[in-house]
Amino acid sequence: QAYVSYSNIAALTHLAAKPGWEITSTLDDIKIWTHEEGDVLSFKVEMQVKIQSHLAFSLLSDFTFRQQWDKHFLTCKVLQTVNEDEKIYYITSPPVTGHKPRDFVILVSQRQPCKPTEPYIVAVKSVTLTSMPPSPEYCRSEILCAGFQIYSDNSFCKVCYFNQVTSGVMPYLAANLTGSSKSIEDTALECIKFLE
Repeated sequence: QAYVSYSNIAALTHLAAKPGWEITSTLDDIKIWTHEEGDVLSFKVEMQVKIQSHLAFSLLSDFTFRQQWDKHFLTCKVLQTVNEDEKIYYITSPPVTGHKPRDFVILVSQRQPCKPTEPYIVAVKSVTLTSMPPSPEYCRSEILCAGFQIYSDNSFCKVCYFNQVTSGVMPYLAANLTGSSKSIEDTALECIKFLE
């Protein structure tokens, strides 16, 4: 268990530090980058938020709030509280045309910074739970690596959201990849609104 939670945090830190991110879109308070490697596409959304970083951390690390701003989350419930920094959630997503609704079993690991220059981290990856086998009405999907890094910036903060996408998540992002990153931007705007 300790290894899984460590590898969750480490995978996100490693993804964030990769060279070769390309900026694809800039709005006032939102920047979107992409990173391609083989059949894995990662994206990073950077948001400037007018609240303190510790507040953003407490709101973003509790995934039961996620439905309030992310329309990709239909339901979200805690399956298991591993410890105070680790929870396992069960999430369902609405169906896309022609696809079954998707579901996920994810581990969310959170870490507070050791130094002021370090970010708060909320890391996400799929896990397997014998008590939650795949069900025929959902398409069980996997999150390789996703999450948030939250940096302090005086009384504001910078929130970076990362997601590493495999071909399984592509139907959701197909529209974005053809040049319109609208749905990512909309979700980011909702996230900023929710946090502030």
